[in-house]
Amino acid sequence: MIPELGSFSLILALCLSVILGTLPIIGAHRHNVLWMSLARPLAAGVFVFTAIALLILAYAFITDDFSVSFVANHSNTLLPTRYKLTAVWGGHEGSFLVWTWMLTAWTLTVGVFSKSMPLDFVSRVLGVLGLLIAAYILFMLGTSNPFDRIVPLPPADGADLNSALQDIGFIVHPPTLYMGYVGLSVVFAFAIAALLSGRLDAAWARWSRPWANVAWAILTIGIALGSWWAYYELGWGGWWAWDPVENPPLITWLFATALIHSLAVTEKRGVFKSWTVLLAILAFGGSLLGTFITRSGLLTSVHAFASDPTRGVFILGILGIFLGGSLLLYALRAPLMKSDVGFGLFSRELFLLANNVILVVAAASVFLGTLFPMVYQAITDDLISIGPPYFNAIFSPLMMLLVVLLGIGPLSRWKRTSGSYLLQQLGKVAIASVALGIVIPLLVLMEISIAATVTLILAVWIVLSMGKDMLNRSSNKASLIQGLRSFSLSYWGMQLAHFGIAVMLVGAGLTSYFASEKSVLLEQGQSTELGRYTFTLQDSYPIEGPNYVGSRTDLLVQRNGEEYTILHPERRVYVASGTPSTEMAIDSGFLRDLFITLGEQKESGAWSMTLYIKPFVRWIWLGAIFMALGGSIAAADKRYRRLRQRKSAEQQAASKGAAELQPAS
Repeated sequence: MIPELGSFSLILALCLSVILGTLPIIGAHRHNVLWMSLARPLAAGVFVFTAIALLILAYAFITDDFSVSFVANHSNTLLPTRYKLTAVWGGHEGSFLVWTWMLTAWTLTVGVFSKSMPLDFVSRVLGVLGLLIAAYILFMLGTSNPFDRIVPLPPADGADLNSALQDIGFIVHPPTLYMGYVGLSVVFAFAIAALLSGRLDAAWARWSRPWANVAWAILTIGIALGSWWAYYELGWGGWWAWDPVENPPLITWLFATALIHSLAVTEKRGVFKSWTVLLAILAFGGSLLGTFITRSGLLTSVHAFASDPTRGVFILGILGIFLGGSLLLYALRAPLMKSDVGFGLFSRELFLLANNVILVVAAASVFLGTLFPMVYQAITDDLISIGPPYFNAIFSPLMMLLVVLLGIGPLSRWKRTSGSYLLQQLGKVAIASVALGIVIPLLVLMEISIAATVTLILAVWIVLSMGKDMLNRSSNKASLIQGLRSFSLSYWGMQLAHFGIAVMLVGAGLTSYFASEKSVLLEQGQSTELGRYTFTLQDSYPIEGPNYVGSRTDLLVQRNGEEYTILHPERRVYVASGTPSTEMAIDSGFLRDLFITLGEQKESGAWSMTLYIKPFVRWIWLGAIFMALGGSIAAADKRYRRLRQRKSAEQQAASKGAAELQPAS
């Protein structure tokens, strides 16, 4: 009976979301205050009923209700409780329910934190989100109901959750990624609301910026968590493999990064309005693309969910309707997006536009490399693979050019900047960057690599140009400290995000070009060397967990002849499914990781294993943390609220006056 309440909750949420997606938008068009005022209560109702459905599904997992097909396919009685809860998003049906619930949470949040905006604009935003929610719930009820029953006889026990998903990385990575994905739907709704209302001025960009920054920050953390999870769980010692399932989040992130920069220009100067709206649509399209790829049955992956092509057709229909409809509206409203504001050849506007173009070209190149093998296979039935060589050859030069612009952009001026001024500001910065980029690898690693040196030069270029910009902005203050205190949160957020890129560059460059690995076969008591470290297999013994059995080895690690640590890689077999799994042993450090992957045990008793030394690999995720903090800090800038309140006071009064003149029929 309880699972049926979950389906009933989804049906109620569908009904409310249909009303949310129609009445407030019609009310905004007719200036009907009563219909517009329904938007916020309806958003709360949709959130409540989807939350009830999600809680009921979680309860079914906790109580081992194997009469529910989704529970039976993704859980069993031996599964630890924490993984029973996270198994809610361990398969297609549950993960899509989580996705939809997060969208309702974002919708409710918009309703709560948008009281200073004009009622007609908020009604359109919430109405667009309501239409999205309705489409998602209809998809669930039609093809992917997580509460479908097994009749007449449910199994006594369920199948197992994928062994790779029984990990803390799976607990945090998918929900964070979904939250970032869905957050971009809010920015999309703001853009569509602006197109519907014809209010394509700086105000809508100002209202959108905090939401875009928060969504971008969460998506950044979600992608970083996925990279971290792949690094230590999948056992191949890498942090990014250009996987066709992990590429769509990157595509979306690139569009979102271009969007947050373009929104800044639209708000500040009133230009790039049409380009900014298009980026909001593309970023939203990127999030739907990721959903389509993972749920269409186009490929099999630990990250992919569905294998039923009919679901892919349904999602493709949602993608076509919403993207096609938004692009049609965009084309119809194009005359409203013209701007008479100009700017010079050397100006911050032009550098930010170049930044946008590079990001969009990079996203397009990743999109092409990801989708082409699937399209080729669908047409010819032949398999073709596009791997890291393609992506690295195109993506890396584009990112290098982007980093150069990151140093120039903040030091340039709006409207017009002289070339001599930029040369004066950045000449010494460039010389110092080259010098430090050459010296640092020699001092730290006692090695040299042209590629790593170029990466270090670019990272130092970002940091030194940031310092130069801060000094310039503080020059008219009594002291440097006073100048630093005068900076706005949006400025600090920008600088922190750019600093995160520099940190990530250092990590990616040094670990890619200076990492070392060695595959060995060791018997008990035998040793091998890698770098400054000696690894000795001391012992191996059986282990037993709540739902697995396996073996663990003790590896003594010595550095320069002295004992350093003992690592314990494991080899597991999960009882319910019989699936083998490897648990890596990692000694993590600020400057390097020691990483051991345990293979199979031979008849002689020897163990195969692979040893890695990964210098500065942690800096990749540290940089992502800085970037996400930067986006969050920028979103918290109080000036957004002050400007929004002042701007919207007159618009609310105008909307109220217009509504009073219109009958409420």
